[in-house]
Amino acid sequence: MNASQARQATDDLGLARQCASGDLDAIRTLTTANNQRLFRAAWSILKDRSEAEDAVQSAYLNAFASIDRFEARSSLSTWLTRIVINEALSRSRALMQRRSRLDSEGVTMMEDYRAIDAPDVALAREQLRGIMERAVADLPDAFRTVFVLRDVEGLSIDETSDALDIPAATVKSRLFRARRKLQLSLAPEVRSALTGTFPFAGLDCERLTARLVEAVAGGHLPIPTPCGH
Repeated sequence: MNASQARQATDDLGLARQCASGDLDAIRTLTTANNQRLFRAAWSILKDRSEAEDAVQSAYLNAFASIDRFEARSSLSTWLTRIVINEALSRSRALMQRRSRLDSEGVTMMEDYRAIDAPDVALAREQLRGIMERAVADLPDAFRTVFVLRDVEGLSIDETSDALDIPAATVKSRLFRARRKLQLSLAPEVRSALTGTFPFAGLDCERLTARLVEAVAGGHLPIPTPCGH
């Protein structure tokens, strides 16, 4: 671990301990810094904005309940990403089981793509984002999550490997194949719009943070007792 990593680990440990003690400012800091990354990771699995947001909130609550045991073996962001991925995968399996059950009973399931509502002044830009989001949504599941974490969220190969618990070589292979698939279906000027896709900021981010802070302040979240107390 180099000096920069050591400083980050110390900062992460300090923030985790503050959250464990119920410090609302620390919780705001943590969630605001990670909301978009976690949302994007959840969306890459669930492909549904509402389900992804619910998965992020549940993942945070699970994380806060055990954050006193965080040891900074990975970054706090990576630790949270791993939790939200597990939550999203669990929800995805449950959704597939429910759909399978309904299908066996003769009920036809119709999936609606939930496009982002955009202000009129940015309609063209949002339509372009919609094209990109649908293209990414059509990637195979394993490729899509790697692609979102690496190319949309900007995680390193090692961070993605750590978050998904797969070898770095597998990350590279899946990323290469995901990029090739997208290159076949998207023009260069469309791919350049990728940075702004799957937004989860502004009012969305503030709303989620406010709900989590309210849960902690209202005693609806079990805050663990710090070690040694």
